[in-house]
Formats: sequence, C-alpha cells, structure tokens
Amino acid sequence: MKVIFLGICFALLLPCAAMADDGASSSVNVLARTVSSWDGAALPAYPAGRPEITVLRISIPPGVKLPRHEHPVINAGVLLSGELTVVTDDARTLRLKAGDPIVEVVNTWHY
Repeated sequence: MKVIFLGICFALLLPCAAMADDGASSSVNVLARTVSSWDGAALPAYPAGRPEITVLRISIPPGVKLPRHEHPVINAGVLLSGELTVVTDDARTLRLKAGDPIVEVVNTWHY
C-alpha cells in the first residue's frame, strides 16, 4: 500500500519537473513603507466607501514646471528616469533621481 501511495505522489509531482527553473529568479524590493508623506506629515485615513485605484504614467518633458496643485488622497510613485524637484508653498523641497520612490504630500499645495 505504501508503495502505491508513493507511486501516486511521484506521478502527481512529475509534471512539476517539466516546469524546471531555468536559473532565473524573481525578486521583490520594497521601495517605500511609511506612514508619512515625503515632508514628514502623517498620511490621512483612507476614505470611506468603495475603493478605487488609478495607476498613472506621467511624462514631464525636461525643463517643464508643473502647475501648482494638491492631492486630496494618498499617491505614491517611482521616478523612472531623469530628475524631479518637488517644492511646497513653504519651500520644503524634495529632489528625486531615477529609481527613487515618492509618497506624495496630501492636501498640501506644491509644484
């Protein structure tokens, strides 16, 4: 009986051998884990109601200054290329380079 059970286990595992690792492996890197935005302010509670997620890819040509704006909810991102400087109305400044994460300020005017 034990031999039959082991035979069945072997037969069930055999297809897994066909999916053998080619030497490549995946990885996960945590870029940011925080309870505050980049300026040190505490992040607000998530809004009540049905959750909604929007994923954006924003392209900013070199030398272009974004208009002054604010975010009513938590936003985060990663700068894919180039450099970016974010400035709040009270002159707090964040300089990012490619690969840097950002947890945006919430309800704070900036450009």
